[in-house]
Amino acid sequence: MQRTLLITGATRGIGRGLAEAAVAAGHTVLGCGRNPDQIATLQSQAGAPHRFEVVDVADDRQVSEWAVSLVKAELIPDLVFNNAGLINQPAPLWKVPVEEFDSIVDVNIRGVASVIRHFAPPMIEAGRGVFVQVSSGWGRSTSGDVAPYCATKHAIEGLSSALADDLPMGFASVSLSPGVVHTEMLQIAFGRAGAARAIEPHDWGREALQYLLELGPKDNGESLTFAR
Repeated sequence: MQRTLLITGATRGIGRGLAEAAVAAGHTVLGCGRNPDQIATLQSQAGAPHRFEVVDVADDRQVSEWAVSLVKAELIPDLVFNNAGLINQPAPLWKVPVEEFDSIVDVNIRGVASVIRHFAPPMIEAGRGVFVQVSSGWGRSTSGDVAPYCATKHAIEGLSSALADDLPMGFASVSLSPGVVHTEMLQIAFGRAGAARAIEPHDWGREALQYLLELGPKDNGESLTFAR
């Protein structure tokens, strides 16, 4: 059965891997990212009915306008993959510049909340929906030099669990640690050599797609890990 997936941070990493896998499998993808060139490439490759648009999830107004345009086009997500995220350059907390800390909070927490704020109402009205908030092993533990990222992912765990209590029966909200994937963020945390040993995003997307599509009310409130 064809599904409609909304994916934030669709221009790179696991967001892009999942978007490309979903398009290839015949599902409809509604994706966003901040890089206009990458968005244009994705749209050109996917074509209609897929919609890839330049949206900064840290800007609530942009998210609102994106939601309104999709609802007007009768494109209501079955699954929201709240993936857009940033990590800090490794440093002790007191050395992380305030601007960098604020940007991470704005994308990793406020951005997730904005997407839920503007897409939950039409999904509830349609009577269906699963919200997947991308977490991390660092949302359930901590390490030095990544305190801002740890803080936001711990927040995502709590936000996702509380959303599960808010949603009507028949819906689901889960947090998902995607495991270790070779992304730009992993390179920042572990260096190129360390990151290169991890699974590639396109392989992750192909393997994770069916797992995500099988999530439903039985999983509401769970803190999950996708294990290859």
